[in-house]
Amino acid sequence: MKKLSKERSEELLAILKARFEKNKTRHKDLHWTKIQSKLEAQPEKLWSLNEMEETEGEPDVIGYEKKTDEYIFFDCSPESPKRRSLCYDYQAWDSRKANKPESNAIDRASEMGIELLTEEQYRDLQELGKFDLKTSSWIKTPAHIRELGGAVFCDRRYNTVFMYHNGADSYYAARGFRGMLKV
Repeated sequence: MKKLSKERSEELLAILKARFEKNKTRHKDLHWTKIQSKLEAQPEKLWSLNEMEETEGEPDVIGYEKKTDEYIFFDCSPESPKRRSLCYDYQAWDSRKANKPESNAIDRASEMGIELLTEEQYRDLQELGKFDLKTSSWIKTPAHIRELGGAVFCDRRYNTVFMYHNGADSYYAARGFRGMLKV
């Protein structure tokens, strides 16, 4: 199990609490003490949040699922986190014969213990603020698009959220991915 040191855990909890209190409009009617208790009981989730934080994702609570009793964290950094220049998935990465990027978004998210946002989640995030005004973020691609070699990403331009397509093997310095974690 991946676990942070006691010192880093305390430091990260303080960062998350400060962000939670600063951005109350993202999580109305939620209480930090309940969230912190869940995080302390699940050190592997705290480790994943640290991975999000270390890549400048600025994770924050954006909701609560009553049915599963889980809090939902999204990357809430103004621009796509510093996990960029990645193909969409391993298949796309492996198919590149030249100029392979370091990795791919799906595997990197899995290594971090998080998931890429879906289109619906990305649009929900955009209801909480204005994100990706200069960057873009890979999102979970529907199977029928991926089977044809494509992948989808989103950004916000002209005060509108756009979803676009690219070959899954493409990668750009301004395109990363936003993650989601349930605790």
